[in-house]
Parts: sequence; structure tokens; C-alpha cells
Amino acid sequence: MGKITVTQTRSQIKCPKAQKDTLVALGLGRIGKQNQLEATPQVQGMVAKVRHLVKVTGA
Repeated sequence: MGKITVTQTRSQIKCPKAQKDTLVALGLGRIGKQNQLEATPQVQGMVAKVRHLVKVTGA
């Protein structure tokens, strides 16, 4: 599996708790924060749930 970089680009204010928890699980939590993750199916599924809040590079 390759690596992807996930960057939070939008605020989590007014998002459901499940989406906030997903951002925390991805290692994010505030705008501009980045995390490099392994591109596993589990991580890709989490990114898909919050795709309107993040930007993904390297995939």
C-alpha cells in the first residue's frame, strides 16, 4: 500500500459527532493540520466519509 497525505481544509463546526470522531481518528482536528497515513481500505473509507472537509494528496 502507498502513503497518502490528508490535510484538513474546512472547519468541523456544525458537523455530526461521527464526522468529528473520524477526523480525530485520522489524526486531524483543526484547519491546516496534515497527517501522512497508509492507504489502507479502512483509511480510504474514513477519508470518503469526510471528503468535504479534507484534501488528499499522494493517492
